[in-house]
Amino acid sequence: MSTVLLTLEIRYEQDVVLTRQRVRQIAALIGFDAQDQTRIATAVSEMARNAFQYTGGGRVEFRLEGQSPQSFLIIIRDQGQGIPQLEDVLQGRYQSETGAGRGIVGARQLMDQFQIESLPGRGTTVVLAKQLPRQVAALNSQQITNIVNELVQRSPQNPYEEVQQQNQELLQALAELRKREEQLTQLNRELEDTNRGVVALYTELDEKADSLKRANELKTRFLSNMSHEFRTPLNSIMSLTRLLMDRTDGDLTSEQEKQVTFIRKSAAGLSDLVNDLLDLAKVEAGKTAVHLSTFEVDELFATLRGMLRPLLEHNSSVSLIFEEPIDIPAIHSDEGKVAQILRNFISNALKYTEQGEVRVSAVRAGDRVVLSVADTGIGISPQDLERIFEDFIQIESHLQKRVKGTGLGLPLSRKLAELLGGDVAVTSTPGIGSTFSATIPLVYPHLPEGVPIAQPDWQFDPQRSPVLVVEDHAETLFTYEKYLEGSTYQLIPARTLEHASQALAQVQPVAIVLDILLEGENTWSLLTQLKQDPATRSIPVLVMSVVDNEKQTRNLGADAFLVKPVDRLSLLKQLNMLINQNQQQKLLLIDDDLVARYLLKQQLSQLLPHIPLSILEASNGYEGIRLAQSEQPQAIVLDLVMPEMSGIEVLDQLKQQPATSSIPVIINTSQLLEAEESQILAERTVAILSKENSSAEVAIAKLQEALIKAGLVLEAGEIEHG
Repeated sequence: MSTVLLTLEIRYEQDVVLTRQRVRQIAALIGFDAQDQTRIATAVSEMARNAFQYTGGGRVEFRLEGQSPQSFLIIIRDQGQGIPQLEDVLQGRYQSETGAGRGIVGARQLMDQFQIESLPGRGTTVVLAKQLPRQVAALNSQQITNIVNELVQRSPQNPYEEVQQQNQELLQALAELRKREEQLTQLNRELEDTNRGVVALYTELDEKADSLKRANELKTRFLSNMSHEFRTPLNSIMSLTRLLMDRTDGDLTSEQEKQVTFIRKSAAGLSDLVNDLLDLAKVEAGKTAVHLSTFEVDELFATLRGMLRPLLEHNSSVSLIFEEPIDIPAIHSDEGKVAQILRNFISNALKYTEQGEVRVSAVRAGDRVVLSVADTGIGISPQDLERIFEDFIQIESHLQKRVKGTGLGLPLSRKLAELLGGDVAVTSTPGIGSTFSATIPLVYPHLPEGVPIAQPDWQFDPQRSPVLVVEDHAETLFTYEKYLEGSTYQLIPARTLEHASQALAQVQPVAIVLDILLEGENTWSLLTQLKQDPATRSIPVLVMSVVDNEKQTRNLGADAFLVKPVDRLSLLKQLNMLINQNQQQKLLLIDDDLVARYLLKQQLSQLLPHIPLSILEASNGYEGIRLAQSEQPQAIVLDLVMPEMSGIEVLDQLKQQPATSSIPVIINTSQLLEAEESQILAERTVAILSKENSSAEVAIAKLQEALIKAGLVLEAGEIEHG
């Protein structure tokens, strides 16, 4: 939420004083104490004085931003010639006989947030923000309205009274500084008296720290060595008991079978303990390697579903439910460790749930994914919520005798999540159930960042439309690459302005995604150049920045603007709008099943009730190929199982012929595909849909995502017709 409280014009010198008065009034009304009021007023008046002194005037806007927490935002704009040495000023390197630049540095130190943007000949914009004190409740719309009315009714003091008040504040500040100086002098004397003792204490602490470090290393080494030593006899016990249970050397009596079963269960429990101890020791010793790979959440869930199904055999009154993940991009992290965290959560939930369900879900939270396991079990009391993450701790319950554990699963899960750059959390109500969650970054945060930016080696895919992305942050580039993976667009990365120019010399992109601030340079000049050059003027430019300066970017010619972070569908939808907004949209359905085509058209009508979309239909592969060649649809939805010519054969011919090779294809099939088949098809198509989706909402959501990846514009008002 953003609300403008007041706007002032700075035309005369007394307007600077008026600005100081007004900002103090507003700060007092919204809850800042006297000290913060002075800080804010001083910072704002300094920036207002700069605007008047160096540019002859400006405009000040006072805003209340956010909901919880709220921030007091002040924006000061001028139309001067800009600050040529801005970077030197901000870094404290600029020296001026008149003192120019000191005010900017001082104002930045007084505020919680400080942003300044200055362009040659286009003026300067300064944004200052101070977060409201924690003890101040968030202001509602009525309170904000009352503040605005009071500002309108309350006339400011005359400049003389403001100067008097400013002098009083300075005197109070000097008195406070003198008092603090006396206290510091006394404290220094006391510190001098105790310094020798502190030095001796530090020496002793260093010795004890070294001793503890050696003891911890010894413990870790012991656990690692003993864990390995235990594994050999345990594996032998497990193998021998399996031979006995298989009656390899003869039958067993019922009593002998019971004894062997006890031995086997004890050995299995000890083996679990040894494995957990070894994993824990390796994490604590910093010797656990992170094996990065890219994986989908739904595939991870499918693997866990099959792996954990045997745990339900002893308890038919509990259901294990995996919710279908929606709009979650591929994760680039250690799949094995993420699976291990979820296995621990799910096995615990199944152990302590007597009836009901255990529900596994995943939701996206910005640049992270939250993996949750909720149960309807016995729950955990509030005083035990933190204890369960301590080594070997098991909470007493009436189920404790029936379900055994090592007490290491949850501590290990927390350490693994932290290793991956995330964390774990738990909420629980005794008698109702618990929810364990792990928050994991979508992209492992410790990817190696090369210091020198290497010369890019672009490989252009003729079947995909190139999108030039000018971005200097390697992790952000990686995220965008994953966003565009499987779509009709190919990412062409450029981490510097020089690389961007080189890319434009080699390829004509269908769109350009531009970050404003690169390391050591900004891209305003590139944006201006793109829109002035007849060769690139028609290329749509999407600016994505952490700073919400949409108005300025559009004034310079940008076609669209998004505030970071951006999710996958938002980026694809914006690109579709910019690139395909003037195209007639055609969708070709190739399926021999009339009912399947009808159902798909019904889904399309629900998904696109107000979007003109021409739907072409083909009842066999030959007709589909002919229509694809003659009509050039924007996308093709293809069934795999058809008579005469299979979907795979149709796909082969479409990709071999130049006229149809670049048309994106969406597979829509009831056939159960093997993992290898899915992987091969995924490399040649934009999406694979199943006709067997039990939920209509899930089916429509997946269809929407597939159409967006195929380049269709799905929102009303985004398509222009001639």
